[in-house]
Amino acid sequence: MNAPDARPPSASTAPSHAERLFPTLTEAQINRIAAQGLRRQTTKGEMLVEVGEASPFFVVVSGSLQVLSSSAGVETVIVTHGPGQFTGEANLITGRRSLARLRVTEDGEVVQLDRSGLLALIQTDAELSAILMRAFILRRADLIAGGYGGVTIVGSTHSAGTLRVRDFLTRNGHPHRYIDLDRDRDEQELLDQFHVSVDDIPVMICGSTVLRNPTNQQIAECLGFNEAIDEQQVRDLIIVGAGPAGLAAAVYGASEGLDVLVLEAGSAGGQAGTSSRIENYLGFPTGISGMDLTTRAYAQALKFGAEVMIAKGAARLQCRSPLYGVAIGDDATLIARAVIIASGAEYRKPNIENLKQFEGAGVYYAATQMEAQLCAGEEVFIVGGGNSAGQAAVFLASAARRVHILVRKDGLAETMSRYLIRRIEESPSIQLQPHSEIAALEGDRHLERVRWRDNRTGMSKTSSIQHVFIMAGAVPNTDWLNRCVAVDDKGFVKTGPDISKDELSDAGWSLTRPPYLLETSRPGVFAVGDVRAGNIKRVASAVGEGSIAISFVHRFHGRPRLRPSERDHYSEACKEARMRRVRENGRQLGSPAHVSRVRPDAVLRQLAESTRLAAREGERSSGHRVR
Repeated sequence: MNAPDARPPSASTAPSHAERLFPTLTEAQINRIAAQGLRRQTTKGEMLVEVGEASPFFVVVSGSLQVLSSSAGVETVIVTHGPGQFTGEANLITGRRSLARLRVTEDGEVVQLDRSGLLALIQTDAELSAILMRAFILRRADLIAGGYGGVTIVGSTHSAGTLRVRDFLTRNGHPHRYIDLDRDRDEQELLDQFHVSVDDIPVMICGSTVLRNPTNQQIAECLGFNEAIDEQQVRDLIIVGAGPAGLAAAVYGASEGLDVLVLEAGSAGGQAGTSSRIENYLGFPTGISGMDLTTRAYAQALKFGAEVMIAKGAARLQCRSPLYGVAIGDDATLIARAVIIASGAEYRKPNIENLKQFEGAGVYYAATQMEAQLCAGEEVFIVGGGNSAGQAAVFLASAARRVHILVRKDGLAETMSRYLIRRIEESPSIQLQPHSEIAALEGDRHLERVRWRDNRTGMSKTSSIQHVFIMAGAVPNTDWLNRCVAVDDKGFVKTGPDISKDELSDAGWSLTRPPYLLETSRPGVFAVGDVRAGNIKRVASAVGEGSIAISFVHRFHGRPRLRPSERDHYSEACKEARMRRVRENGRQLGSPAHVSRVRPDAVLRQLAESTRLAAREGERSSGHRVR
């Protein structure tokens, strides 16, 4: 047998960027898609998809289709698809609205699949999965580069809100056009057109809607990020947090058949998603940015059928058995048979009186390309001695005039990887300031000066620094847990053998077995990643914990499951209760704007007893006792 050719493809055989972006499928590949979809005739001038609609997937058999962008009444042709080519981009995987129009330009025939059919095809056909996923991701990247998103942000580099809004859109992969009022003063006419003032910035123009300094949740609602998600559905697993640990759990859970919903208060990727470059993650010898890594993981999770709710974090964990509730607001609760806590941790904020005043306006908690552009050619301070601080220092040194690293200790050896320390030592632009900390921040609307102190001498110095990056310490995001699970004295969630007998008793643990390795003091509630007590603060460790947790979820699910009839009964009862609430609110308030979502507590109580009885019947075979 001949050995396989290990040589990389030559330039003549490797597909070009255009061929990867707009590949032509073979007849056999089209036939495999057609077996899952619907063949239909198309007529010239027919509009198959409008901007803002849910978009099906089309393969052109004959004829041609044009993808169009419209701005200020002017149409622009993005691409024309001919026979063997297919439509769509990342929105087909995320379930978000279409960013472009799709028009038939020549009579012909297409194969049409809805989103669920497309996901099923991607999950079962490896060859087509590779072709389609690569094209979808590359096409979204091109849309971002071209600003084809129907969204315009009007703001200022000195506005904390502008940085937040742009960061949210960028990390969620939504194309947008940015107008900087500090440079484009002629754009005042645009502000006048929408009756907004400079005090309203940042202003987001989303189609015909104008949002003044919108919250992340308002942005997500305007762009329909979560429209495809059914909040009344009972899930096998809810994962709170879409950092590396949460995304790993979503990938493994969904790929192994679990019905998975991920809740993310901000943007997928978590704190790791803001890392400029990770060079010690297995399989990436040249390094990879945190955003690239977590974006790929996010796409992977969606590919296998997981759903991710953006800008809607958990507000409260409801400790009940056999079903857990995760409240995402005052009037909405999501239900699942198991929960994974992956809500991560935030950098510890130093005790500086006016710190909040400058957050986003000189004080930052991430070092991405956006922040690097703000401090180009200037001096910056980085507070912290861990790997995140080291990665930020090396990254910012390529743009900033000088980077100062402030640490309280006498060096970096105890807290930072050796490869980063060597990079820092060899960079003429980076200077370590040991035994130092910030004493005060000064400025008006933007940070202008920093007073910092040498703790050995007690001497203070004021420097003209307009950019400070804080990357020290860790505070767990556990306030939403509502004291349902045991935590340590710092607020990190305790799991497995770290939980004492008294803590298990206080939580009402009633099973004959002890908690699994990553299980909390509540059966079926697990914790992974930075939020877990004893976790090693590394991306690889978080990914490992997220994947391992799924094996424990499967063991936990070995207990009697809700029968399909019970699951259907719950969903139908929720819908009936919601419609009843709609009718009542309509009569009382006279406005659909006041309609609220149903609280499923009553439905849960009805189901709990029947499910508990079924669970007890299974104790004899499983050896588990159910509360």
